[in-house]
Amino acid sequence: MKRAILIGVGGRSVMWRDAAAFGYPQTSTLVGLCDINPGRLELALRQLKEKGASTPISLFPPEELEKQIRMLNANLVIVTSRDSTHDEFIVRALDAGCDVITEKPMTITAEKCRRILEAVRRSGRSVRVTFNYRYSPPRRQVKELLQSGVIGRVLSVEFKWVLDTSHGADYFRRWHRNKANSGGLLVHKATHHFDLVNWWINSVPETVAAFGDRVFYRPEQAARYGLTRRTERCADCPESGRCPFFLDIKGNPRLRELYYNQEKYDGYHRDRCVFSASIDIEDTMNVIVAYRSGVKMTYTLTAFSPWEGYHIVFNGAKGRLEHLMRESSYVNADGRTPGEMIRDATTINVMPHFGHGYYVPVEEGKGGHGGGDQRLLDDLFLPDPGPDPLGMRADHRAGAWSILTGIAANTSIAEKRIVSVRELVGDLDLPDYLPTPAWDEPIRLATPAKPSVS
Repeated sequence: MKRAILIGVGGRSVMWRDAAAFGYPQTSTLVGLCDINPGRLELALRQLKEKGASTPISLFPPEELEKQIRMLNANLVIVTSRDSTHDEFIVRALDAGCDVITEKPMTITAEKCRRILEAVRRSGRSVRVTFNYRYSPPRRQVKELLQSGVIGRVLSVEFKWVLDTSHGADYFRRWHRNKANSGGLLVHKATHHFDLVNWWINSVPETVAAFGDRVFYRPEQAARYGLTRRTERCADCPESGRCPFFLDIKGNPRLRELYYNQEKYDGYHRDRCVFSASIDIEDTMNVIVAYRSGVKMTYTLTAFSPWEGYHIVFNGAKGRLEHLMRESSYVNADGRTPGEMIRDATTINVMPHFGHGYYVPVEEGKGGHGGGDQRLLDDLFLPDPGPDPLGMRADHRAGAWSILTGIAANTSIAEKRIVSVRELVGDLDLPDYLPTPAWDEPIRLATPAKPSVS
């Protein structure tokens, strides 16, 4: 039986909180909640009781973690706190004898990553990183197609991900707006994307070059909208009636209850101005990655698009695979489903060389992250989740490799140079990606036929 403690009870934690408390009674029970904000802890407990929780659940601050692990006989810690704190709680939980489930990104810097890797070796305990995108049906279909060798060995990847002006802007309101908290979007958000590529092509990054800047969410952009009297947060801004980025934290019941009413405890403002000069993360990024397998990838991330989703292309020795996915936009805790797949707006197209291309019928994924959330929870909490033929389960190694592309990209942007991933963490064990015989075949150049002599 998993006796779980949840660390961090903000908006993203609800999925994990309810899964541990109610979703899998045959395998897990929630015994403790940990957060720096006592008001938010009391709110979480009240919500659990309203949903029928009857077993005792301890509420405590982070400094009591090891004590509570012992007192509650906990053996699992779920980390959903601010990204910059992940390493602290993961290491402390491992050293206290617990296994860990952590939200992505596993952590945000190379130094913090090394701390986690050393703690895993030292403790012998496990870390699972929650890459729910791997579990969604369309992403699984892409993996199966590539694994089958339908386009042969993958030679290059073109990847474009866009966040719209609802979801994208939200990163510039919250704590994510500062790299010290989140690592920027190249770590916090793109860890999903870089993990997918690592998993899809069965490889890991070697060298990274990147450019990035904040070109849209700037004070100058506010001036273009005529917002000359704006303040540092939406709640008291005189421009709220005219600003297209206004977030009504008081008028939204969930946001008001979860954040606005809890500000008195920790001073955290969930609705800061997206045009603030204090923001230090980029909103447009361009990255080139060279992988150990020889694959090269070009990647772009834009946080101010009119639509939300991505387009990825795999160029192979036998053809080309294109995958387009449009997702529903959302603002965390506003009641909408995060990243839900938009039906009939997602395609998978296979184009063999010297043949006719065709569209593959796309399996519809319902729920968060393209249908991946529930499948991930089942894999983590069911008593017998079954085999994992596509290698969707991710441990600390996959978690590390997913963030190292973004960390290297941040270094490249800051230092204006190409960065070797090895310089960040040294030699790191490879994840258990699947072998792909079709990709391992050497590429043989065709010998031109000799012209016949008449």
